[in-house]
Amino acid sequence: MESKMGELPLDINIQEPRWDQSTFLGRARHFFTVTDPRNLLLSGAQLEASRNIVQNYRAGVVTPGITEDELWRAKYVYDSAFHPDTGEKVVLIGRMSAQVPMNMTITGCMLTFYRKTPTVVFWQWVNQSFNAIVNYSNRSGDTPITVRQLGTAYVSATTGAVATALGLKSLTKHLPPLVGRFVPFAAVAAANCINIPLMRQRELQVGIPVADEAGQRLGYSVTAAKQGIFQVVISRICMAIPAMAIPPLIMDTLEKKDFLKRRPWLGAPLQVGLVGFCLVFATPLCCALFPQKSSIHMSKLEPELRAQIHEQNPSVEVVYYNKGL
Repeated sequence: MESKMGELPLDINIQEPRWDQSTFLGRARHFFTVTDPRNLLLSGAQLEASRNIVQNYRAGVVTPGITEDELWRAKYVYDSAFHPDTGEKVVLIGRMSAQVPMNMTITGCMLTFYRKTPTVVFWQWVNQSFNAIVNYSNRSGDTPITVRQLGTAYVSATTGAVATALGLKSLTKHLPPLVGRFVPFAAVAAANCINIPLMRQRELQVGIPVADEAGQRLGYSVTAAKQGIFQVVISRICMAIPAMAIPPLIMDTLEKKDFLKRRPWLGAPLQVGLVGFCLVFATPLCCALFPQKSSIHMSKLEPELRAQIHEQNPSVEVVYYNKGL
């Protein structure tokens, strides 16, 4: 249905991503757009303009002269900066478009300065501080989290990461130098297992919203929250593997060559660049491992929620939820 001659029809579903999310390729194309670091350069006015286009379109008002490509562009700009459930503007470094530049810098430094205890502690702390912001900014649902819960999650994850890094560092003293280079990855993997569930503990207590296929909210499920958090932990660990496993192997070889021996100052920028190259691909591809709008069969839900949904809508067999990122 056309609203006016030459204007866009109002039946384009911009509630959903542009590409088919039931396929890995469709999800990958979606996340390459969402994690595009160029979105960080957009001004507040550009973000607001995109928000207006999207909200007007959802309300049945087409911005005059807009094309379908421009509508989708506005939708992705809007999604890159605003939380899908609360509609709040996400703090700059918490946005998915900040993942590559931020992780590239932090991971590159963790891999470069892994030999001395103070630098290990410092960079693990920086990494967990950044993770805490990202995990809070990209949580699922609109349930508030208290300052105390935030503080507990942050302190626990930081302590876990630092303790793992220092514990493994002491174990690798008598092993080949290459093994020591992988200590940061082990610490990051361990911290993800602590940080994400703790930062999203409110979801594990009260559940996250589940809806039918049409998006009609049916209730809150703790089972769905557990499944979503597990998927996010797996994605984050997989995301770290290429960036934290490939550069150490390359750097170990390069540092034995005369070129780097004569120019040791090149080590850190080279490592950061290698990590960045890996992350440009690993970030969207690992975000795409599981659908953002995940599903769970009715039989796996809590009995009381199952009964409640069955009473409201007996034909529902599968419910959907936003797993977070």
